[in-house]
Amino acid sequence: MKKTLILTAFLGMLFSMNTFAQGLHFGIKGGPSFSNYTGSGFDGYDFNSITNFHAGAFVELNLFETLSLQPELLYSTKGSTLSGIGNDIENKLGYLSIPVLARVYLIPDKFSIDFGPQASFLLSETENVNISDSKTFDFALAGGVTLHLFGPLFVQGRYNLGLTDVKPDANVKNSVIQLSAGLRF
Repeated sequence: MKKTLILTAFLGMLFSMNTFAQGLHFGIKGGPSFSNYTGSGFDGYDFNSITNFHAGAFVELNLFETLSLQPELLYSTKGSTLSGIGNDIENKLGYLSIPVLARVYLIPDKFSIDFGPQASFLLSETENVNISDSKTFDFALAGGVTLHLFGPLFVQGRYNLGLTDVKPDANVKNSVIQLSAGLRF
């Protein structure tokens, strides 16, 4: 009787661990970002998009067969080229971005629509622009799609719509398109 109880408990623990492991995935991703400023506030300047990159890691927690929660930790470069008066100024902003996305699978474990909030913290600014010229926090809404190709490989497209002003004295927000490739384990 005691051996049967121990065996049953051991098998139940193995089954629970296997079920939990199937509901938790880790991964890495990265790719190009196409960013620009939207809005106004720099008289005489036009905004032109710049190409940068993003890279990082994520955890996907399956809540149901067709719904997951995916927090990410990314390094993402955003910004814009300002042209019009004198020399062009390429203002690149390096952020630590933390999106927390709901992932709704339209085809289970194959194709999903992803959406949720994203908080970003400014780490660096280029083109001899003082970091105090930019706000250190950026909040955005992120949305996109993910396609799992085969094995752990996936591709993803996402749009980040900035909701907070990037500069304290101008009405400009980040607008970013991200294309990613990654591995999910």
